[in-house]
Amino acid sequence: MPQLNKLRTAVPGGTGGDTAPPSSARLRTALTLFFALDGFLFAGWVVRIPAIKQQTGATASTLGLALLGVSAGAVITMMLTGRLCRRYGSHAVTVVCAVLLSLSIALPARTHSPLGLGLVLLVFGAAYGGANVAMNSAAVDLVATLRRPVMPSFHAAFSLGGMIGAGLGGLVAGRLSAATHLTALTCIGLLLTAVAGPALMRHKNASAATAPGRPATAPPRRLSGRARRIVLLFGVIALCTAYGEGALADWGALHLAQDLNAAPGLAAAGYSLFALTMTIGRLSGTAMLERLGQTRTLALGGATAAAGMLLGALAPTTWLALVGFAVTGLGLANIFPVAVGRAGELAGPSGVAAASTLGYGGMLLGPPAIGFLADWFSLPVALTTVALLAAAAAVLGFGARNATHA
Repeated sequence: MPQLNKLRTAVPGGTGGDTAPPSSARLRTALTLFFALDGFLFAGWVVRIPAIKQQTGATASTLGLALLGVSAGAVITMMLTGRLCRRYGSHAVTVVCAVLLSLSIALPARTHSPLGLGLVLLVFGAAYGGANVAMNSAAVDLVATLRRPVMPSFHAAFSLGGMIGAGLGGLVAGRLSAATHLTALTCIGLLLTAVAGPALMRHKNASAATAPGRPATAPPRRLSGRARRIVLLFGVIALCTAYGEGALADWGALHLAQDLNAAPGLAAAGYSLFALTMTIGRLSGTAMLERLGQTRTLALGGATAAAGMLLGALAPTTWLALVGFAVTGLGLANIFPVAVGRAGELAGPSGVAAASTLGYGGMLLGPPAIGFLADWFSLPVALTTVALLAAAAAVLGFGARNATHA
């Protein structure tokens, strides 16, 4: 009996019915660390954008063009990473991309022109996009091994890493130069990769090679037209939720300050509150999926986010708007992990790549779309599009159930 109890508690956060071996627990811990590192490094870069803008002498428009380097690099490599995962295994690709991401984060602080910044951000974006596809592919494989819907816990680690990275960056921004700060992040990233990487490399990966000298266990899955449409459907669901994340990250504080006259500190707390409740929602995501199932989780999350964002956008007071932001974070929390996970179950790394690319596209589309709509109408009206797309994700969640007969 003691051995049985140890086996049942091998996976962190497991239940009495969890029968994963200890090796799976170590693999899950290592993969969780890589998700946290991804969020930590990206947030560390984001908080130094103002300093690097000043260093490069970029205007608002040239900085915006340079920042497109991150997006372009990520989108270009995401589909390629799916092929690399099939050939070499998502564990190996995760480790390589983590090394590249850690090294490339130091580059922006070494540039002195918007053009140079844009070029190095292509490299950073390529590493970031590749890491996201590889990690999610590895997570899909582990979810299948554990036979538990633990995908949200990995994305919770990403959100938590982002919160820590942003908080630490804010603390050292006035004390350390951007170059020193980002170089320190390189060292942290390489150290954590050296610690957690061997745990990934020691474990067989569903997409890794099995025969010496042979790069793939099986040819890529040949999907029917119907399966491709289902993967596309989950990608659109991911896009709907990522649109909201991007919009709130760039426009939430401005809405609170400009439209509701919030003090600067209170306005800045808006996105922090959104990120906090998203992390909480993802930490409880496994329990929710086990209790409600994927379809209800998607539908409930979309409906909750839609209601929360309507309140956040149209509330007459700052405190009601903050409540709306918090509810939106809870609602959006698990939609992206579920959508990417289901795409991976259907089509392997290629499905993860397709859904991630669409989802990332939503994060890119959100901020400029909100900006144009704010100019044409008003910022509160523009932010209601987040609610509209969250409601669309809920409806599409039901469509996905019918399509997959879940």
